[in-house]
Amino acid sequence: MSRPLRAEIKLSALQHNLQRARQAAPNSKVIAVIKANAYGHGMTIVAHALNDADAFAVASIEEAINLRESGIHQPIILLEGFFDEDDLLLLQAYSLEPVIHSPHQIELLEKTSLTYAFDVWLKIDTGMHRLGFPPMEVKKAYASLKDCDAVETIHAMTHFSSADDQESLSTPYQISLFNKTIEEVGITSSLSLANSAGILGFPQSHADWIRPGIMLYGASPFVDDDIESQLLEPVMNLVSELISVREVLRGESVGYGGEWTCPETMLVGVVACGYGDGYPRHAPEGTPVLVNGQRVPLIGRVSMDMITVDLRGCKASVGDRVQLWGDELPADEIAHHAETIAYELFCNVAPRVPRVEIK
Repeated sequence: MSRPLRAEIKLSALQHNLQRARQAAPNSKVIAVIKANAYGHGMTIVAHALNDADAFAVASIEEAINLRESGIHQPIILLEGFFDEDDLLLLQAYSLEPVIHSPHQIELLEKTSLTYAFDVWLKIDTGMHRLGFPPMEVKKAYASLKDCDAVETIHAMTHFSSADDQESLSTPYQISLFNKTIEEVGITSSLSLANSAGILGFPQSHADWIRPGIMLYGASPFVDDDIESQLLEPVMNLVSELISVREVLRGESVGYGGEWTCPETMLVGVVACGYGDGYPRHAPEGTPVLVNGQRVPLIGRVSMDMITVDLRGCKASVGDRVQLWGDELPADEIAHHAETIAYELFCNVAPRVPRVEIK
């Protein structure tokens, strides 16, 4: 690798976080959510590191096929289901389990000729109001699926809208509505409610299957919490090096637009990482960066391929290690500075950034 930027993926941290999910919900099976290239961490790397998971969940058939062709044999759930008849044929060929969230999917199942039946997940909208059948429509949808030759077993699921806020009353309401709907309709197969926040904050939501996502990657699912309190370990270290250290005179500006001016003659470092690599373009001045383990502030605008840092009080030279986020600098903290969330930081790490397995 000629350019020093890389995303180090700590496999032991992935496995630790999976075990943390199991400890929180010891009576539930685990669906590891690895959509969006495993939240930017590398889907096949993560899937094979999490080979103890009972199942995986992805967003698209393309992601699922990639997993199957890489040797993954566990059940794979398609969180957005299928979209047309061609999808159904692929779904059958690769033994995938779709989420059923709208009537048009049931119509496709009823009219498409398939050679064998498969399991489906009936999604109930208990308050997210994104995908899923409203409670008053679940009975009809369930009956239609039971009569469908293409369907083997009907599981049921829902998704929380506000579980990241442990003080919100929305999640207890959603749990209650889901359970009431299941009982009224008579669904007795496997149930799944809990995302990462549900797993860690709402034990009454654990049911048969839990669906850890962001917690697997070592970021907190809560708006007002940190990973240490949740006993999670960061998986991705986004690291690079100083590629330039130079003295800039007092009064000279740094970066595009000349928005940052040196208050004194000082050392300025240039790091090989920018918004073209996934570093947040709108990260403000003062966002922390680690140089040789020491915090220094970001200065000037984030460029496509580089950022600049204030090296006053820091002994540094070209080639020194820089961490943008990771085990010494939480991604949640960088996300807070950039007014975003760790999910987006991880997912935005560009394909050109090598993912390097750390065993």
